[in-house]
Formats: sequence, C-alpha cells, structure tokens
Amino acid sequence: MKLRVLICAVLFFGTQIVLGQNFKFGKVSKEELQEKLHPMEPDANAAILYREYKTKFDYIESDGFFLITEVFERIKIYNKEGFDWATKSISLYQGGNGRKEEMTSLKANTYYLSEKGKVANEKLRNDGIFEEKTSKYRVLKKFTMPDLKEGCVIELKYTVTSPFISNVDTYQFQETIPVNIVDLKFATPEYLNYKTHQKGWLPINIANDNRDRSIDYTYLQSGAASGKGGADKSVSTSMTFRENIYRVAMKYIPSITEEVYTGNINNYKSSLKFELAYTKFPSAPYKSYTTTWDDVSETIYQSSSFGGQIERVNYFKSELDPLIEGVTNPEEKMMRIFEFAKSKMTWNSIYGIFTDEGVKDAYKKGSGNVADLNLSLTGMFRYAGLNANPVLLSTKANGIPIFPTRNGFNYVISGVVIGGSVYLFDATNKLGEVNILEEGLLNWQGRMILNEKTSSWVPLLPKKHALQNTMLNVQIANDLSVLGVSKNRSTGHYAMEMRDAYKDLNSDAIRKRLESNMDETEVENVVFENLEVLHKPITHTYNFDASAAIESIGEKLYFSPLCYLATIENPFTLDERKYPVDYGYIRKNRYLVSIIIPEGYKVESMPENTSFVLEQGMGSYKYAISATANKIQLSVELAINEAFIPAENYGGLKSFFELLIAKENEKVVLSKT
Repeated sequence: MKLRVLICAVLFFGTQIVLGQNFKFGKVSKEELQEKLHPMEPDANAAILYREYKTKFDYIESDGFFLITEVFERIKIYNKEGFDWATKSISLYQGGNGRKEEMTSLKANTYYLSEKGKVANEKLRNDGIFEEKTSKYRVLKKFTMPDLKEGCVIELKYTVTSPFISNVDTYQFQETIPVNIVDLKFATPEYLNYKTHQKGWLPINIANDNRDRSIDYTYLQSGAASGKGGADKSVSTSMTFRENIYRVAMKYIPSITEEVYTGNINNYKSSLKFELAYTKFPSAPYKSYTTTWDDVSETIYQSSSFGGQIERVNYFKSELDPLIEGVTNPEEKMMRIFEFAKSKMTWNSIYGIFTDEGVKDAYKKGSGNVADLNLSLTGMFRYAGLNANPVLLSTKANGIPIFPTRNGFNYVISGVVIGGSVYLFDATNKLGEVNILEEGLLNWQGRMILNEKTSSWVPLLPKKHALQNTMLNVQIANDLSVLGVSKNRSTGHYAMEMRDAYKDLNSDAIRKRLESNMDETEVENVVFENLEVLHKPITHTYNFDASAAIESIGEKLYFSPLCYLATIENPFTLDERKYPVDYGYIRKNRYLVSIIIPEGYKVESMPENTSFVLEQGMGSYKYAISATANKIQLSVELAINEAFIPAENYGGLKSFFELLIAKENEKVVLSKT
C-alpha cells in the first residue's frame, strides 16, 4: 500500500495533467489488447484505461435548463475474474408529470485480437440491453458486453439527459481496480451555482474557468402576445450567458482494496458531488436550494405518498381491534401489532420512502414496497395510542447522505417512543425483531419525522452486544480420539443471522453448513431450539469428532484447547487501510471449554493467562486457562465494543488480532506420567 501511495503521489498531476493519448471511441490499439498485466498493479483483474464525464446544460422554453451528461469508458479485462467489469447498470430517476431521466446514444464494443493478429470487435446489440424497475422512482438500464475474452478491451459510451438540475449524479473517480485516466468537465450557466463535496482519501484538484456561450432555442408565441393578433407561431431565439466550467483531470488512481467489514466501499472511494446551492436568473429573485434536514423532512412528509398514508386507518381497524382489545401494556401492544403487520403483508423487494401501492391497497393485496409496509405499521401503532413516527434512512448500499437532500434516503422504518426509549421496527423482514435491523440498514443514523415541521436523528445501531455463547465438553480418549458436545446460545443479530442461514435447511444441509466453518471436524445429532421462534435466543447442540486436532510426537500430545474454535487467520491483511472497519453491530463471543485428558497423561505445559484491550476500549480479549489432575478448563471472551472503528485505529486492530491468533493457536502439551 505504501508503494501504491508513493506511485500515486508521483503520477497525480491534478488539473495540469497531459493525458498523453488521444482517446476516441473505436480507436482501440493493438498495444492495449496485447497488454498482459497492469504496469502499476500487476495483480489487477481489470483496469479502467480511460473514463470521461462531460456535463453541460441545455434549455427549452417549457421546462428551463436540463442536464446532459456524456459518459465514455474504456476498460481492459486481463483475466476471467475481471469479466464482472463488463456488466453495467445505469440508474435513472423517474419523477412525476412525465419528468424523468433518459439514457440515449448507447454505443458499446468488445475488442480482441483476431487469429491473424488484427484488431476485431463485437458490438452490443439492442437485445442485450435490459430494463429493471427497482422502485416507483428508479429504473436500471443493464447490459453485459458480448464475446468476452481474457485480454479483451471494452468500450461504452452513452448520454443521460435529466430535468433534475438539483440532483446531479456523483462522479466516481476511484474503483476496486486501477483507473489510468479520469477526465471530468462540468459546465454550468452563471444562473446556477453549485457547491462541491468530495469523498475519499485521494485529493481532488478542481480547476475553474469560464467562457461565453449561446444557446439557440424555439418557443411558441401566441398571436395575442405578438400584439398583432393572428395565429400562434414558432419563434427562434438565442440566449447568451457566462458559463462556469469545472475541470478535474487525474492520472493513475490506485485501486481501493475491499477488505472484510467494509459496509459500502463506495462511501470511501474518491468521488465528487455537485450540490445546487442557489439560482439567480435575470429579472428574477435569488432562490436558495441549500436546505436543512428539517426542510427535507417537511417536504417528504407533505407528500400524499408519505404523511397522508399514515393517517389512513379504516382498512385495518376491524382486524386490529380484537388483537389489542384489553391490552394496556404498551410494550406488549407494540409487539402484537408488529407481528400482525408482518403476517399481513410481504415485501416485494422494492425500496423507496414513498408508497407504490398505497397502504390500503398494499394491505388488501398482501404485498408492497418498503414504504407501503412500514408506513402502514406506523399508522397501526398510532391508532393503538402509541407514540409512533416514520424513520427515514439510507441503506449501506445507497451510501451515506453527505448533505441534506431527499434523494439521500431510500428506506423508511417505524419508530415507537416509550418512556424516552426509541424502539425500531421493520415490517419487511419476517425474521426481524425490535431494535434488530438487518445489517444493511445499520448505516449512520435515521431521521425520525415527528410532524410536518420537526424531525430529529435517532441512532440505528443496537446498544446491546449480540452474544454468542459456546460451551464445549471434550474428552480425549486413550486411542487419541477427541469427542465432545457443543452447546450454543445466540442472541441479537447473531440469532437473526442464524435464523436466516438455517431456517430452510434439512438436517443434512445443516450439518454440512456447520462443518464448513470447522477445521477437520465432523458433526452429528444437531438439535436447534427457537430457530423459528422470534424474540427468544436460539440454542443449538451437537456432537463432534475433532480427532484431527491432536498431534502426537514421540510420547507427547499437542493440541489447541479451543479445538476448532481457534481463529486461524487474521481477517485484516492490509498494511494500511484508508476507510473505517464497519462491524455493523457490537458483539461478544464467549467460549467455555472443559477437556478431560486421557489416563496415563499429565499436563506438561499450557498457554499462559492473558488479557488485552483495543485502544480506547473499542475491544477486549480475555484468555484464562487452568488444569487439575485430569481436566483442563478454559474461558475465552472476545468483545467488539464499537460498531465502527476509524481508519486511524486500523493498525491497532490488526495487531490486536495478531495477538489473539497467536494466543489461540498456542498448544497444550501432554506427556506420559
């Protein structure tokens, strides 16, 4: 990583870069196709040779200014593992009143060397382009490049036209593969003023320039407006204004390596976002677009597909009334309503903060999008007299909203306040429990909308550790077989993940899945309790044979007292990490191991007791072992006390696990008496 940063420092020329090659669509060279490895990152599976963004604004009389963005990419595929970069998805926003983003002028080719050593290509055809609706307001244009081969180069070029001048897509510069050249030009009329927001650890130098520009356009003039009467007529005119130009040019952007516990890697890639700050048109007042989160919440709440949906109650009253009749305890009431709502409706896998079906129709139909289900749940809570409000959030896949915007949210859940405590609910997840949201939702904070004018941040992360308790009773027989019984108890997110992993598996599949996480250990007689019973810990037991854990050398036996539970490899392998470690939720693992040693042996040596902590109390580890005449007892506890560990603490975390692994792989030595 240090070498990569040095290379980046040498090759990063900001806006003074000389690109060195004139990239034109269709002009792929033989040298590009013959390249076997990336010159800076020889392990790369693919590389973006060139990425270009060109954004400008045009004008029509009826709608005003609109965005036109041209995207051009050339990508080198070095091996089969790089084929994923030949599949593209372009997200397009679909607003109301026919206002929507459109993708046009798509051209895409795959280039390769023919048997005669000449450059040949295969074009992407229309039957290879697909459209997928992901919500009421989003569609994806998807395609995979044809005729892929190791060593090929792909090119794609398209234009996105958008009437939403306040919603400019993020310009992505860094990827998980190296990017050789990026060239961005963003040109905006003097009437539109944008602020810039940078993400990632690489510096982005923005050059500013301006020039005069004219736009020709046509509008329809009525006969009455001309003062001469007669028929309406089409009038051609032009508009001249000063155009502000932002330029970014970068050469060799190193790949960002995605390690474990990353969350959404896109949150940490080097990128640039333009936010419309204000408009000032001739003969028109200044209009600010800079908003607060309260402004955003008010706008969302006032939508008929949001706030108005919560107030509708007639569609569920007849079924809900008998369920909560006579129930005075608010916690019991909210739990009954939560389970009832989950049983009545199923999520259709479509995201969104606004309803698609509408809560009444979704209830009758038995399915709907995120907002259909969770706004209905909020309405049920309120009907029952609970202090309930919708909570807006952005999923990890959607990213962290870096400034107030309604487009920053793509999910809504329900929150109930009782005695100053907030209880969070998501009716889309059949396995969900109170305050146990799926890990993909545990992204920073949620915005609870209390009413049209007021909103506040609420934490999404659970305050209690997810617990995994494991008790092993092990016996080493005289024939050196190692047989034992494992008793396990899981709570919180550990329990939810276990339900999701095992709920639909038969006994044989359960056994195989358990064994897949154990080194050379065989399992049988697996018994689960509460696997399908929510709001209770899951317990499971099994018998195991870990005979491979014993190593016999001469007349001595060597084994790790943690058996198959010992951590073998450090999950953190980078020398340096530029983004935080996202554990998702705080967690605690406890192991109690009791080992009966075979007759005729004694403990010659065993690991020493130890404990150590991660800086600032973000984690801790305790290892305590003791021995009697024929029994070894071990207690181990690993606690991760912070869900997000900053990048500056990565070195300490990596060292923490190095100590942990070294300790857990120390051996007990038995010798003959």
